[in-house]
Amino acid sequence: MKDGLASVIIVNYNGREYLDGCLLSLSKQTYANYEIVIVDNNSTDLSVEFIEQNYLNRVSIVRNDKNYGFARGNNIGIMKAKGEYILTLNNDTLVDPRWIEELVKGANSAPNIGSCASMIYYADKPKIIDSVGMCIYRDGNSKQRGWKKVDVGQYKKQEEVLCPSACAALYKRRMLDDIGLFDEDFFAYCEDTDLGLRARAMGWTSVFIPSAIVYHFYSGTTSKYSALKMFMVERNHYWVVIKNYPFWCLFAVPFYSLVRFCVQISSLFNLDQRSLKKDKLLLCLIKAYWDLILRFPNVIRKRKNIKEKKTISNKEMSALLQRFCLKPSDLVLQD
Repeated sequence: MKDGLASVIIVNYNGREYLDGCLLSLSKQTYANYEIVIVDNNSTDLSVEFIEQNYLNRVSIVRNDKNYGFARGNNIGIMKAKGEYILTLNNDTLVDPRWIEELVKGANSAPNIGSCASMIYYADKPKIIDSVGMCIYRDGNSKQRGWKKVDVGQYKKQEEVLCPSACAALYKRRMLDDIGLFDEDFFAYCEDTDLGLRARAMGWTSVFIPSAIVYHFYSGTTSKYSALKMFMVERNHYWVVIKNYPFWCLFAVPFYSLVRFCVQISSLFNLDQRSLKKDKLLLCLIKAYWDLILRFPNVIRKRKNIKEKKTISNKEMSALLQRFCLKPSDLVLQD
């Protein structure tokens, strides 16, 4: 196995309560040649002080002057990192001792593999799956493959996926040099889907590695359905579509979004009242669509740049989206 340097990038914002477990699990890796880069987005919970007191000899710290979000935070870490393998990892995770080793082994199993997805379980329910790669709905909404399913051995082989969840993923440096980094305008949410589709458009593939195991405290450092999250998800998934979908697919997007709205609104009232302030939902949508309109020319420019670099046909991209397509029922909101 090629044992090049692996750089683990952890973007942190007020995640002090999870950092000890995450970093302790990383310290037990069987893969020896790795570094850890923590990008702190101006935390106020003494996260940096904790790292400096307990892990300074094991990690490099980048202290940002404000919260730059997940996308730019990872880009800052990637630019500081020296590895030929870039591993993004949420701070609210615990990793198996063989996590890095198995991802690197999977990444080297074929030359066109650009990214690898981990087997991610819920930390408090270790037989319940959080993610085994990503799938996508026809209006650009993405969701974890296998989400909330009980693990009965149905995901035990290495196989192709659309793209990984950046919660715990490996990206080859060569691929990132080819396609570019995360789109920083996304701030957070859907940026991994966008990067994944750009990679697929330029001929790279992605695989799921079942032996690369991670335990995730889901939404440990963010709220499940906060107003800010709803705004960014609703805006960002349309950016994914406009930037990456074949032209003829765009005309059907409003119809599929309407279907999704019907499904999600019907499930909305079954949520725990604490999960989402339902009276703010309409305001979130209005803000998302307004920002979408304001930034539309910039997104179109990005689409043109991707079109100039893509190496697969629109027909091939359409087939790929169909192969990993979600059903409307897969997008039901749950506590």
